[in-house]
Amino acid sequence: MELSTLQLITIWVIPVLLAVILHEIAHGWVALQFGDSTARQEGRLTLNPINHIDPIGTVILPIIMLLTTNFVFGWAKPVPVNFNRLKKPVRDMALVALAGPTANLLMLVFWAIITQIGWLMPESLGITKFLIYIGNAGIYINIVLMILNLLPILPLDGGRILYSLLPRHLAEPYSKLEPFGFIILVVLLMTNMLGHILTTPLIYIYRLAGGTIMELLIIFGN
Repeated sequence: MELSTLQLITIWVIPVLLAVILHEIAHGWVALQFGDSTARQEGRLTLNPINHIDPIGTVILPIIMLLTTNFVFGWAKPVPVNFNRLKKPVRDMALVALAGPTANLLMLVFWAIITQIGWLMPESLGITKFLIYIGNAGIYINIVLMILNLLPILPLDGGRILYSLLPRHLAEPYSKLEPFGFIILVVLLMTNMLGHILTTPLIYIYRLAGGTIMELLIIFGN
């Protein structure tokens, strides 16, 4: 069954917004626990989407991808973190960075449960397929965000974690690559290397979480 654009939007909007917003809130909340209240002071520890919307990553890109590829990717406005205000900047930077992917992992589990509830409900109920579709969409977007953010490329979370783990004589030269992080991601995307990097763990984790490729293809309209 091919889904209409309106149906696709209905399925994707909640999982995408929760995935990107809670990812950022997690960064700010953990930073607060370790001494940096910047995110709280700027009103970013809230579920209000208006405080987190990035015009390109939260609105324009997801809409373009939905209309052209039938699946969605995006990001929220990064939560500000002043690493110098953390109690132990090097260690705490890694924990703050890890908080985002961890939030995506927890949401992945949540959407897997929603998917299973959908499968267990009688098909005669109108909400059954909606739960399966939205659950699969939630599983997908959180896996992608989790894996992508764990890539060891600054300023991604994986890059922050690697910086914290490296010896100082290696960490400082590594940090100088941060201005080129976006370029590196674009090159990986343009050469399709990013797709190859993401595909295998995506399929493995997706199946492990209880999603089905058939339902995923239906969501994508293929």
